Formats: sequence, C-alpha cells, structure tokens
Amino acid sequence: MKRMGLIREIVDILILIGAIYALVNLVTVRFIVHGPSMESTFYEDDYLIVSRLSYLIDEPDYGDVVVFHFPGNTDQDYIKRVVGLPGDQVEIRDTQVYVNGQQVAEPYINEPCTPSNCRDNVWQLAEDEFFVMGDNRNHSSDSRRFSQPVKKEHIVGEVVVRYWPPASWGIVSKINYPGG
Repeated sequence: MKRMGLIREIVDILILIGAIYALVNLVTVRFIVHGPSMESTFYEDDYLIVSRLSYLIDEPDYGDVVVFHFPGNTDQDYIKRVVGLPGDQVEIRDTQVYVNGQQVAEPYINEPCTPSNCRDNVWQLAEDEFFVMGDNRNHSSDSRRFSQPVKKEHIVGEVVVRYWPPASWGIVSKINYPGG
C-alpha cells in the first residue's frame, strides 16, 4: 500500500509540474534579441521574458518595451519601445521626438539621432495603432521606416524580465513619459 501511495504522489507532482509549465507558456513568451536596435537597453543575444498577460489586462503605455509581429511579415518578431499611443500625433522635428506637441524626454537613447536617420515627419495614429522606436535610433528599423504603424493585434506582449546573460538578470524597469 505504501508503494501505491508513493506512485500517486509522483503522478500528482508530475501533473502539477505539467500544469504550471502549461500556464507559464500560456501567459509568457521567450524572446532573444537580434541586432543593435535596442542598445544600450538590450544587446544581441539577451534572453527576455515577454508577458502576454500584460495587454489582456491593460493597454500598452508610453515607454513600454514590446515585442510585436513585424507589420510587413508577421513571421518576424521585433522589439521596440512604445513612443505613441492610439490617437496621438507623433512628430520628429530637428531629430527630436514630440508627442502631441510635447517633446519626449528619452534618457534611454543610445546616442543622439542624426538628421539622416531622424528626418522631420509627422504621423497621426488611428485608434488601434502604436508608434514604436528602437533605443538605438541610428540603427533601428521601426515605425519611422515601416509602411504602417504597429496595430494592437500585432503586439505579442510587454518585456518584463531579462534572464540571460546572468550578469544582466532582472526586471525590466518602466519609463514613464512624455515629459519624463
């Protein structure tokens, strides 16, 4: 009888482990950074945990780092920072970013944007569109270059944890702006 009790305990533990594993995979995704577009926030081969749950409960906000399906090819995933929300007017003027006429404080920028990479332009976002930009503006393919803004349906989730490399482990901090 003790043997049957032990077998039942092992089966219960395996079922619990399986259920926890399935739940974690339903609410999160793992993402590996490729390319320099988010330096100096994230680097090549950083491993991140992306919360799918975040945007089921709430909407993306200014400064959130998101993973999304590239609008031109939804088989490719990109990582960028949310700069503009639905209904916003986003403007680049003299290499500076303005949202609804207010200059955005961006302490995370890798280097000042050059005029050739941040050309003057204005985008008016529709009700389900987000404007995203890389932190390494001179080396980022983002909403400035896409043929369309990122739609909510293409956003996979919010980056919440970096788990590789070990020296960089931690929760991804929020940046609240416009205005800083």
